[in-house]
Amino acid sequence: MADLSNWTAALPAFVVTLREGFEATLVVGIVLASLAKASRSNLNRWVWFGIVGGIIASVVIGTLLVQGIQALDQSQQTYAPLLKELLETSLGITAIALLGWMLVWMTQQSQSLSGEVKSAVTAALNSDTAGWGIFGIIAIAVTREGFETAVFLAAQFQEGLVTLLGAIAGLLGAGILGVLLFRWSIRINISSFFKVMGAVLIVLIGALTISALKHGNGVALVANDLGLIDCWSLPDSCVLGPQLWDLSSVLSDRQFPGLVFKTLLGYRDHLYVAQAIAYIATVATISALYLRSFSTLSTKQKVKQARQEAQ
Repeated sequence: MADLSNWTAALPAFVVTLREGFEATLVVGIVLASLAKASRSNLNRWVWFGIVGGIIASVVIGTLLVQGIQALDQSQQTYAPLLKELLETSLGITAIALLGWMLVWMTQQSQSLSGEVKSAVTAALNSDTAGWGIFGIIAIAVTREGFETAVFLAAQFQEGLVTLLGAIAGLLGAGILGVLLFRWSIRINISSFFKVMGAVLIVLIGALTISALKHGNGVALVANDLGLIDCWSLPDSCVLGPQLWDLSSVLSDRQFPGLVFKTLLGYRDHLYVAQAIAYIATVATISALYLRSFSTLSTKQKVKQARQEAQ
């Protein structure tokens, strides 16, 4: 059972890549459908070039981030541990901001996404470099989703092959959904899919907040060891405040099932005040903005319907 629990690191990677990958798949499907409608299917190869280019760019970004962390971890330089903790803290904060923004922005833009992509395809087809225009639309979409995924995975999950397999499974799942939707015309409730995935992603962002604060505390502790600052508060908590609980003897976050709760929900067998406050604040804020984006979307739909009835 303990060995099986090691695979829990693949679950967040699967969730994130499935959602991000499906967003990119939607753009790809819309572009292919637009090219077919315009009788320009000869440009389809540029779509595949764009997919490959975006994937390569995403892999390079993720590889550089992970290798940077590993290089600092293995370095014997005096300030390497401090730089490593700073990098991991920065990645965590960046991932929280990117994924939170993406979640809210994508919900608000969901109704206009198809129109915007079709307009971009039309503009590309009317240019002298239509192929490169199509390539750019796809490559940017794939790289954007890939960058967000790479930052998230590098920030929290560095379990090597396990994380990689989870990410690959998520991408395959996104591809299968795309084929079902665009090739076989099987009806998929896209709105429900993104609502469920959005709720899961909010919890994962909350877990990432706890991890980012842990690394932030690590920055302070290493700086204290180097004599750069003086952590006078607590031995293990320089900036996290008092400890709320120590459940390591009851539900360790290094063994099943605690490891599952840690991976998916952000559970820690050692939790501090600042982590608890940040977790609640992050989840509550993003949830409020997420729900509000649905309200804004509903209002836009009502206005659009009223205009159509008026005409």
